[in-house]
Amino acid sequence: MNYQASPWAIALFVIFVISVLGISYYFARRTKSAKGFFAAGGNIHWSVNGIAFAGDYLSAASFLGICGMISIAGFDGFLYSIGYLAGWIVALFVVAEPMKRLGKYTFADALDSKFNSKGIQIAAAISTLMVSIFYLIPQMVGAGSLVTPLLGLPHEIGVILVGVIVIIIVATAGMASTTYVQFIKGTMLIVFSLTLVFLVFSRGISTKPDQGGDVPFRGFKTIPVTVSTDKSVALADNSYAVKKMLTFGEGEKQLLFVLLVKDSQETIWKYNTKTNLLEETLYTAKLPNNTTLYNGAPKEQAQFYQVGHMSMIDGKSDAKTGTLDFFSFIEKIKNGVVVRWNKTLLADEGIKYTIYHQNPTLGSEILKPGLKFKVDSAKGASLMDKIDFISLMLALFFGTAALPHILIRYYTVRSPACARKSTIVAIAAIGLFYILTLYMGLGAMVNGVIDLTNDNMSAPLLARSFGIAIFAVISALAFATVLGTVSGLIVAASGAVAHDIMDRFMEKNMNDHDKVKAGKIASVAVGAIAIILGIIFKGMNVSYLVGWAFAIAASANLPAIMMILFWKKTTSRGVFASIVVGLVSALGLILLSQETYTNVYHIINVKALVPINNPAIISVPLSFLTLVVVSLLTQPKEAR
Repeated sequence: MNYQASPWAIALFVIFVISVLGISYYFARRTKSAKGFFAAGGNIHWSVNGIAFAGDYLSAASFLGICGMISIAGFDGFLYSIGYLAGWIVALFVVAEPMKRLGKYTFADALDSKFNSKGIQIAAAISTLMVSIFYLIPQMVGAGSLVTPLLGLPHEIGVILVGVIVIIIVATAGMASTTYVQFIKGTMLIVFSLTLVFLVFSRGISTKPDQGGDVPFRGFKTIPVTVSTDKSVALADNSYAVKKMLTFGEGEKQLLFVLLVKDSQETIWKYNTKTNLLEETLYTAKLPNNTTLYNGAPKEQAQFYQVGHMSMIDGKSDAKTGTLDFFSFIEKIKNGVVVRWNKTLLADEGIKYTIYHQNPTLGSEILKPGLKFKVDSAKGASLMDKIDFISLMLALFFGTAALPHILIRYYTVRSPACARKSTIVAIAAIGLFYILTLYMGLGAMVNGVIDLTNDNMSAPLLARSFGIAIFAVISALAFATVLGTVSGLIVAASGAVAHDIMDRFMEKNMNDHDKVKAGKIASVAVGAIAIILGIIFKGMNVSYLVGWAFAIAASANLPAIMMILFWKKTTSRGVFASIVVGLVSALGLILLSQETYTNVYHIINVKALVPINNPAIISVPLSFLTLVVVSLLTQPKEAR
């Protein structure tokens, strides 16, 4: 996809960055103590903290990843929103007030408040670092996705740019500037997301969503064809020559693709067995010399098109609605047919093809689970598919209350009551935003604006179809979303290094000045790691990547938090063992899963060692069980 940088978008971005750096400079002059650096002095008002909570939580995964996933997979993408929001119930009723009472600066403070255990201190610090780093990956990937259309720069430059800005924010003023950046960003994100949704309603839906400008609608061609039992192809259009057949899969699920040549230009078409038609696709080809072609041509020729539309509305193939609302918008999609796009990976003679092919889907199917997460046995869902889905929901539900950068925000308010109030404000703000993600994602799905090579861009591209002004604002806000969340994560990670590892575990007995200095150095190191990982994981859906961080947090952190609060027989060794087992098992299962094999290692058509992609259903119970068993085996003598 070719993107042209917008001067307005650049101007807004520069204004925002200058404003953020100004806030950082202001608070840097007032931040002298460790409590001020890591917890904003505990003086943030609960209402501000509640919106800052939302700003922290509404990360690149929420704004870019979920909207992108909904635009591709419909309601299955929205299940991430539901899981993320449901996790706040655990945070509100279980974690909020106890965390404020138990801790001082970090997650490890709360776990170790009753034990003063070296094992807990180091294990909790490492867990904080691992969860923070895994959460940083999708934020940096999101930054790279945004910088190309926003500034006209490569993905790698965007990642470096965000990393440098965030390091400056954190290394100067710590949590205070991070909180107010989050507050401003959270407020503006909700306001302008509402604006974008109402623009979608005012436009309505068309089967030919030609927005004009640089987002023209393009219909896709078909060619009548006869395919014999020996797989030979006879075309009705003699201007095309058949070069070769490409097959994917086996048995009834086998897909057949045909490589055609016309005027020396190669194209790939999908054979539809039901209609006996070759259907035009979009594809990229990775050549052995590491060159990538888009529909047989270099990217600069712009032959790879933005897509997404409804082929039928209320039974009509040529239709356009008037202005819609929250209910009629959903109703029109439900009663229509949406042209979705599936992705197939192929390898042939050293060339790796990524083929995107049309898949007309009933709107009623779009609005219920099953397009991405297989849950219905009648549609081929296996037992492992169902277990994988349940495992993802467990990670999202339990992970929220165990994310270190969320937990430390409870230390920025004055009292446990304020912690509870700020959580309620956060739930209200986050709940409203997640409802809006459904409409933004579906709006992208039917408005011809999806970049199939990077679905993270669905919401910004939807905004661009309404003009450069709203695109500039939405893109700048999306960038702000990344900046704010990365800032919070790096504060959490730097606290783990300076306070948990150096001051407490290593017993450096650091004064406030030294602790703040160590935190700033740690923030630079973590920022550098985040930059490297953001470049490596380029192109992956950021919401999926965040699911990994949630699974690790739920496995390594939540069992320890819950059992310390509610089981009196919990011992320090039990907590230590639980964190280690949860962390190692979750990481191990993720690294050996099929999604990692395919999208990270780029190993195609090789069956992974682990049959599920989401580890929580195994790693969370294993962590709980480890804590119970080890605690029972290490009870103090007087307690036996």
